[in-house]
Amino acid sequence: MNRATLSLIAGTAALAAVTGYAAFDSPSASGAASEAAARLPVERTSLVCPAPSTSDIAETSYTSFTPVTQGAASGGKALLQAAGARKAGHPVLTPKAPGTPAAGDASGGDASALLGTADGAFAPGWTVQETTEVAAGTGRGLQGVTCTGADTEFWFPGAGTAAGRTDYVHLTNPDDSAAVVDIELYGKDGAIKAPLGENVTVKPHASDAILLPTLTDERQSDLTVHVSVRSGRVGAAVQALDDKAGGDWLAAAADPAGSLVLPGIPKDATDVRLIAFSPGDDDADLKIRLASPGGLITPAGNESLHVKSGMTAAVDLGDVTRGEAGSLVLTPTDRDVPVVAALQVVRGKGDGRETAFIPATAAVGTRATAAGNSAKGTTLALTAPGGTATVKVTASAGSEGGTPATKTYTIRSGTTQNVDAPVPAGLKGTYALTVEPASGAPVYASRTLEATGSGVPAFTVQTLPNDHGLVAVPETEQDVSVLLK
Repeated sequence: MNRATLSLIAGTAALAAVTGYAAFDSPSASGAASEAAARLPVERTSLVCPAPSTSDIAETSYTSFTPVTQGAASGGKALLQAAGARKAGHPVLTPKAPGTPAAGDASGGDASALLGTADGAFAPGWTVQETTEVAAGTGRGLQGVTCTGADTEFWFPGAGTAAGRTDYVHLTNPDDSAAVVDIELYGKDGAIKAPLGENVTVKPHASDAILLPTLTDERQSDLTVHVSVRSGRVGAAVQALDDKAGGDWLAAAADPAGSLVLPGIPKDATDVRLIAFSPGDDDADLKIRLASPGGLITPAGNESLHVKSGMTAAVDLGDVTRGEAGSLVLTPTDRDVPVVAALQVVRGKGDGRETAFIPATAAVGTRATAAGNSAKGTTLALTAPGGTATVKVTASAGSEGGTPATKTYTIRSGTTQNVDAPVPAGLKGTYALTVEPASGAPVYASRTLEATGSGVPAFTVQTLPNDHGLVAVPETEQDVSVLLK
């Protein structure tokens, strides 16, 4: 790429054209670039929602929200519609204004993957929540996922092909050209032969759901799925369903790192299972600690986990939270070896069990938002493993009415709190929660939604990483090439 000096306006346009919405405000940006660049609201965002359950008794709702962002462009719109739909196709939902949620639904076997775009004032921090209630059958319970941007690599520790599991890898291509994808599987003994997972073609503006047991004859409870894109880009998520213990979406874990945080384990969890994978050439030894309301503690009998290179390791932590809020914190015992990890969390017992997943996640950073909340059945978990932090949480107006509300919380070092999140006054419909760290150490967050029906403690957990609503833009006449590396 030719090096050139650009004005602020030209630099913004060049960055938007090259990187779209994704690679902004991230820890990987160079220090020099961060210091020299201003941060401005993004002007376009794209999201992909996987196809929900095709069960005739499944009911799926979508909630869209864009937080009001100072300095955002005026005008614009957000649109969410079925993959493959023409421009004249019927949108699932059309948000009216930033700061107010919009809701839509799709029920029964005709539900499909969705593609979304937002520009202008609707783009910075745009988030869409997909939530499905399945009354009975495989995967019954509550399934939830935050719609995400397309990318070229994903890690999913926690998938499975064991008897009773029905796991699908959902791949959605939002672009005008085909994408070519490889799906690799790693079990307790290393890589698993899966030739049918190579060179998978996903057509433009289309989505495929690939059943994991069709890729291998091996039946294992704890697998790590690696999705890598040879050409193009896709959105990816794993739908993990169990015949007897419900199921949920397994979102992609945070990029491999030596230290990881998995926030917001429900305090009444009856079983918590940690699954980890080391993608590099070295084994990893991880120290396991629980960030509880009282501070960091080491689970008795589960002080550490050894993860062999290229192999999936798992450990059952039982009811590790013991009735209190908690988050898992993984740090190296010696050398810093990158790993990926997720938790499989169970509530209830026997035939009344329900399952959800908590992948390792990045810190909230500047801001994160969770849509689709209700006055009852929403739990917001905040943890600050590295130092005390102050956090502002804002409840939006309701999708059908209500007045926004804000509260500020102090999260002590090494603790997790299930905070009493604000609720809009006069709430009608659903609302969004926006988390903004005000001072102190990095904060990690997740949101749990609950629903009760037929005696099953149905729930789903979504982590809250940075919403990437801001883009680093060089000062006038600053060379932008450093930001494009």
